[in-house]
Amino acid sequence: MARPNKIIILFVKILVSGGLLYAVISRTGIDKVLSTLRGIYIPSFILAVLIYICAVFISTIRWRLLLHERFGLGRLFSLYFIGSFFNHLLPGIIGGDAVKAYYLYRDTGKGASAIASVFMDRYMGFTALMLVGLIAFPFGFGYFRGSYIEWILPLIVLLFIAGSFVVFGLRVGRRIKFLSGFYDYFAIYKEKKAVIVKTFLISVVVQAIVIFAVYALCRGLSVNVPLLPLFIFVPVISTIATIPISISGLGVREASFVLLFGFLGISPAQATAVSFAWFLSVATGSLPGLIEYLRFKKGA
Repeated sequence: MARPNKIIILFVKILVSGGLLYAVISRTGIDKVLSTLRGIYIPSFILAVLIYICAVFISTIRWRLLLHERFGLGRLFSLYFIGSFFNHLLPGIIGGDAVKAYYLYRDTGKGASAIASVFMDRYMGFTALMLVGLIAFPFGFGYFRGSYIEWILPLIVLLFIAGSFVVFGLRVGRRIKFLSGFYDYFAIYKEKKAVIVKTFLISVVVQAIVIFAVYALCRGLSVNVPLLPLFIFVPVISTIATIPISISGLGVREASFVLLFGFLGISPAQATAVSFAWFLSVATGSLPGLIEYLRFKKGA
């Protein structure tokens, strides 16, 4: 039954992405979106691609710190690119995090530790994302005063804290054999406070430069968006887009851009163009993952 269930889930995700994209495009007009995209300043797009590649490299350094075993940075950089490729260019087939964990397990033979390191890498990124949004929240409050944004970011943070408590506080599933190894990994790093601080600071840097990539795309598309509200909107959009209800966040991300950028007086067509440009820059920056994946397959 596992295979039919995966097909059903994939079908539902396609429906969600397709439905939301149709709703957004029908409201904005595909001609207006494409016209805005065609006018992009190419150096701004290239800058966004390079920023994404830089973010992948910095994230690789963070992941390396979270591994018990010593790995060459080059090999982990390749695995990170492969994960990014699966996440953004082969959505719905298999998750990029699962691919990274699989190749790491193949090298170490430690499944629980491999999955835990990938989870922790992702978790540190989300923690930094929440913090960046919270710090910017009071300074950008005037942009969305009286709107639902007043409570949506705090709600996301509260849900994140609640989920963290379930995993790390209640240690749900710790008696299950596989998950016990998962929690053994956390127990080791609980004592390595310097590593946790380093990985958190690295995560803050990653989230900040990703926001600058979105800002660069806005400038390249001649969309007049102040930098400050992006430090609030991008964390919200990134969090919503990662909810596994769509294909690589398509549709969800575009709808979020339209809704949030609307508070800044940005037209739906411009907001959608920024969203598509962001996706295209990330997808372009993920292409080296295909080369690395084929190289890994050949060497298997």
